[in-house]
Amino acid sequence: MKSKITIENYQIFTAKAALQKPIADATHTLTEISFIVLRLTTSAGVVGESYLLSFQYSPQAIAGALKDAAKIIIGEEVFNTVKVFEKLNHANEYFGQEGINRWAQAAINIAMWDAWCKTLGQPVWKVLGASAKKIPAYGSGGWISYSIDELLDEVKGYAARGFKAVKIKVGKPDWKEDLERLKIVRDAVGKNINIMMDANQGMNVPDALALARSAREIGIQWFEEPIDHTDFEGYNILRTQAGISLAMGEREYSTVPLRELVKRNALDIWQPDILRLGGVEAWRNSAALAGAYNIPVLPHYYKDYDVPLLSTISNGAGTESFDWIDPLIDNPIKFVDGFALPHDKPGWGFNFKDEFLVPI
Repeated sequence: MKSKITIENYQIFTAKAALQKPIADATHTLTEISFIVLRLTTSAGVVGESYLLSFQYSPQAIAGALKDAAKIIIGEEVFNTVKVFEKLNHANEYFGQEGINRWAQAAINIAMWDAWCKTLGQPVWKVLGASAKKIPAYGSGGWISYSIDELLDEVKGYAARGFKAVKIKVGKPDWKEDLERLKIVRDAVGKNINIMMDANQGMNVPDALALARSAREIGIQWFEEPIDHTDFEGYNILRTQAGISLAMGEREYSTVPLRELVKRNALDIWQPDILRLGGVEAWRNSAALAGAYNIPVLPHYYKDYDVPLLSTISNGAGTESFDWIDPLIDNPIKFVDGFALPHDKPGWGFNFKDEFLVPI
């Protein structure tokens, strides 16, 4: 092994998961389930990989940001994740350190961690000093665009696979229709399955308050992103008056919103998104801040990164599960009785299959 192992090359690809027809939440209609995949090759020939969920949005902009960032870090030592993060922060300052630039920065960070831990022959969680542990998982989906039959098929499917919790989208023009859908799901899965609801910022305070109060009687566990993520005072109103736990965090590029919500006693569950925050260190820093205020961490979407990282913190509450990338990768996370264990292979423990990758 060379004394210095540096980043020598990069490749960027797209990949798509199967989607029979568009799906919608309260604020977006998704016409494709697509991903951007980054591969970094080191001077030792090790390939580190990362991916981000892109849907149909701005594929050329994301690819361009990745190419710009990857060119900057060629020649850097692969273990130097913090140095590279700061280098990219400096380069991004002119056009902004949030948004697409942050996604590119995070993808590089995650791929560097993959390459470095593969070089060491160890899983990421073990390099971070953790012991593998079972992580509770919930089945996600419940799209607003679903018919009742489609909704029931999905939640019953999760229950049959051993999941102990499911999440349903809300934010219909009339919140009473949301309530009826939630009641139908409760009747279908029984009292032993937890149900959560997610408005994707698509409601106003009065409607969110009315839905939350009405949903208490059917045992909704928590309410995710009921209103715009910048309406900190609105979150305070909901938390003090709705009588239901509030969750948010997936839209945030820093811990500033977490700090503002904590100041207002307006949050129960923190939901970091590893790509928006900037990668492994940023994710763990946000979890530490949440932990200082006894707020549990339940991350957004990226289970194959989140399950290993949740093993490294004491305030992890669980992981969100979509099956979208599972057919596209060589080693999907396995769920048993509603729990997941982190991969035991080096790095993140999985790679995209070449046949699903299209170079860009």
